[in-house]
Amino acid sequence: MSEFSTPAIVPADPEANVADLLVERARTTPDKVIFGIPEGDGWRDVTAAEFERQVIALAKGFVAAGVQPGDKIGFLAKTTYDWTLVDFALFYAGAVMVPVYETSSPAQVQWILSDSGAVGLIVETAAHHDTFQQVKAELPLVGSVWRMDEGMIADLSARGADVPDAEIERRRSLAKGSDIATLIYTSGSTGRPKGCVLTHSNFVETARNAAEALSEVVHQPGASTVLFITTAHVFARFMSVLYIHAGVKTGHEPNTKNLVKTLGSFQPTLLLAVPRVFEKVYNSAEQKSEAGGKGKIFRAAAATAVEHSRRLQDGERIGLGLKVKFALFDKLVYSKLRALMGGRVTYAVSGSAPLGPRLGHFYHSLGITILEGYGLTETTAPATVNLPGLSKVGTVGPALPGVAVRAAEDGEIQVKGVNVFKEYWKNPEATAEAFDGEWFRTGDIGSFDADGYLTITGRKKEIIVTAGGKNVAPAALEDPIRANPIVAQVVVVGDQKPFISALVTLDPEMLPAWLATHGESSDLTLEQAAQNPTVRAEVQRAIDEANTKVSRAESIRKFAILGTEWTEATGHLTPKMSIKRAEIVKDFAREIDELYSTPTSTSNVSLG
Repeated sequence: MSEFSTPAIVPADPEANVADLLVERARTTPDKVIFGIPEGDGWRDVTAAEFERQVIALAKGFVAAGVQPGDKIGFLAKTTYDWTLVDFALFYAGAVMVPVYETSSPAQVQWILSDSGAVGLIVETAAHHDTFQQVKAELPLVGSVWRMDEGMIADLSARGADVPDAEIERRRSLAKGSDIATLIYTSGSTGRPKGCVLTHSNFVETARNAAEALSEVVHQPGASTVLFITTAHVFARFMSVLYIHAGVKTGHEPNTKNLVKTLGSFQPTLLLAVPRVFEKVYNSAEQKSEAGGKGKIFRAAAATAVEHSRRLQDGERIGLGLKVKFALFDKLVYSKLRALMGGRVTYAVSGSAPLGPRLGHFYHSLGITILEGYGLTETTAPATVNLPGLSKVGTVGPALPGVAVRAAEDGEIQVKGVNVFKEYWKNPEATAEAFDGEWFRTGDIGSFDADGYLTITGRKKEIIVTAGGKNVAPAALEDPIRANPIVAQVVVVGDQKPFISALVTLDPEMLPAWLATHGESSDLTLEQAAQNPTVRAEVQRAIDEANTKVSRAESIRKFAILGTEWTEATGHLTPKMSIKRAEIVKDFAREIDELYSTPTSTSNVSLG
């Protein structure tokens, strides 16, 4: 059994809570700018001291409104400055936030609020309020509902004016390290969401140790970031806490369609994103080059970037020819992509799904080191992460300080340390099943290199066993196929079948431009495109490329392109855009059966 651990850098403080991190920041650097709020075409600075003043004022409002220490308060809103303001105001009031994805269905909202025992709810928009109204009758405990779009923050801040400062200080000091800080529900990709009890120590100790491990990232001069992935998810939630602790200036962009403009005006040094964002930036640049007749140049630049980065990582000599090509493409291509992301990004943290070596090396040659990490809701987000100067593209890095990781006999990755959650809320059976002694069973399969760098190869429950007895990890095939610009999602199937097949959906955003540059009508519907020979040939090309990375027995023999999308609304994606494999297999059983209903040869070339 492989086991690796990294000692904690910062001594544990069992008395500390999340509110203490803001208290420390406001006391040590009161004039440091830690937020930027959109204002006209620019940004208005908010200092640590000003942010804490706003937090205390809002916390007083919650107290005046009757919120008691330990009360569970649901929160349904987009990623904005106000999200973090509400988050810390609830900490200061002694309450426990229960974040809900702003895209959640009424049934999901009902389950999370009822299971958690929430007594109040904060919503941002009329649409969010309408979602709640549909299940209000089933939530008798929810006594207070506040609407941010109706001036909640200003109204509550005014209402709490007479609450003494001492009362807020008393409440924010009540929680100790072992107490519940928040209740975050899993995405539900494998069943009904479970509430993860994350403690104050989970956040405090993980943030303090991560800040030291990532010191070059979060303490670089002028460190700043734009947060655009949902703060209801543990990944962005943890990072927003880390940013306050480390003093990283943070802007927010809830609409990713405005992201390029926002990055240009804010000019961050650090990005936090899921792999799909990096794929989109790359694919958009490639399509733009194709449309301008420079596709060949872009592809050559990309190949040069990957080769240059790979040689640097492996310590190989970079010949004169490669140096010249790299310098040329840096001027023609790489510099333009850097400018697209604001021109100052030096680091990016990627999580939630595998990024893949190709994109990792490509961005590295742009001067952007993508620090890929790994974790789950149950590990307060990070368990492992690549570090500046100690990064290995294609891995998710070594254990964070204060964390230990190991691979069980069957390859399952297990974690213990300062980041591991306390329990599943009101679910002792699931909690007991999730632990092997002190070790949390992640359900992910992976392996370590000699230095303890982890590579995740798939989910334990998703391993496909073919009729011939071959074990196949879907992610090894799905990730490279999904990197293709016209592919939105892909699900590999073949459990107890004679060979592996795939269901593919097309990306409606990327498809029109791709069709236009490949001599096809850009007006094709998804259904028409699914039958288009040029599109099918491109998907086949992506599958053939993926097949080169696995054995013959694991390769995809047939595929079906669906003329529809998988979305959160259709019930096929989680709020963080992970596929709900079981739902897809059930809902598209007919399409899967058709893949196996006609004879096929044993070649890797699809017949369907």
